[in-house]
Amino acid sequence: MALLPTEPLQIVEPLPLAHGRNDLRRSLVGLSRDDLKQVMVEAGLEPFRARQVWQWIYWHGVTDFGLMTNIAKKTQLRLAELFVIDRPGIVTEQRSVDGTRKWLLRFADGNEAETVNIPEEDRGSVCVSSQVGCTLTCSFCHTGTQPLVRNLSPAEIVGQLMVARDSYGEWPTPTADAQRMLSNIVMMGMGEPLYNFDNVVTALKIVMDDQGIALSRRRITLSTSGVVPMIPKVGEALDVNLAVSLHAVSDDVRDTLVPINKKWPIAELLRTCADYPGARNSRRITFEYAMLKGINDSDADARELVRLLTPIHAKVNLIPFNPWPGAPYECSSNNRIHRFAEIVNDGGLSAPVRTPRGRDIFAACGQLKSASLRGRREKVVTPA
Repeated sequence: MALLPTEPLQIVEPLPLAHGRNDLRRSLVGLSRDDLKQVMVEAGLEPFRARQVWQWIYWHGVTDFGLMTNIAKKTQLRLAELFVIDRPGIVTEQRSVDGTRKWLLRFADGNEAETVNIPEEDRGSVCVSSQVGCTLTCSFCHTGTQPLVRNLSPAEIVGQLMVARDSYGEWPTPTADAQRMLSNIVMMGMGEPLYNFDNVVTALKIVMDDQGIALSRRRITLSTSGVVPMIPKVGEALDVNLAVSLHAVSDDVRDTLVPINKKWPIAELLRTCADYPGARNSRRITFEYAMLKGINDSDADARELVRLLTPIHAKVNLIPFNPWPGAPYECSSNNRIHRFAEIVNDGGLSAPVRTPRGRDIFAACGQLKSASLRGRREKVVTPA
């Protein structure tokens, strides 16, 4: 059941949408550092301008070349003639009674995706989308009911964090002793990140670059439904925290909940997770487990979960199911969830129960869905 708001839901007036389709200027957001340098050279500008522009975009968060005070006016005008520093357009910004914010963002081609910030006492986690829609059809996930439209570009992925920073006024990055409202990124929004691997890697490397946003890899978590061949590549390219949408302890149940399991079953998935770099040091792999009444929440399921994950340096995130209109499941009762958690904790695994956030604005885990059904559907290359 959704939370009952204690005050009227806030819907913030949207900002202007991104530059129009007739604007032929190139956006500089989403380019790698090397690509940005090449673009500067091709424009007849000195290569060192790339470092200056990079810092203004990702450290200061400016969108106006005229504010780049260490760049000569003539060069500013040349940059403005050829380029833009844009953001996804905000269609709506919603604010939950619990502080969660959700943005429906529109990109230059008219397609849309959702982004969420979940504030905690000591941090804020921006839940970022990697695709418009999703190629997977997880039966408990609202996003899974929306067909894949296309992958998001590096600019569109990075742009989601930049919109969130604009909303909170968090430019430039606060000093080390200041509290950051946007301290973490979780790639847990719309889409399967590992089916948009190259763009996700480019975007997260931009986010981690120490001359810009400078977010530590320890503060970034990438979630996957279990694209087994790509998991080692995440460790090699990014070495960020890994989260796996497990949700069941037997293949017959997981085949229904997470159909990708038919291709890469639980045993194969867990073998790959055990070899992930984070599983061999102080960082634990997080296994997400949505609590579904009568489906995966028995005492036997909890004991089997302990057996499966004990060989891995792991923790379990127990997620009370977040209902959406037409959902085929119900959330387990509070007593059942806490009994399940007790068994897993007694088995030696950390199993916190996630507090549902943003339910009143459908911003909770598994609830994201946009209206982008009209765009060109991209072919997604899936691992063999």
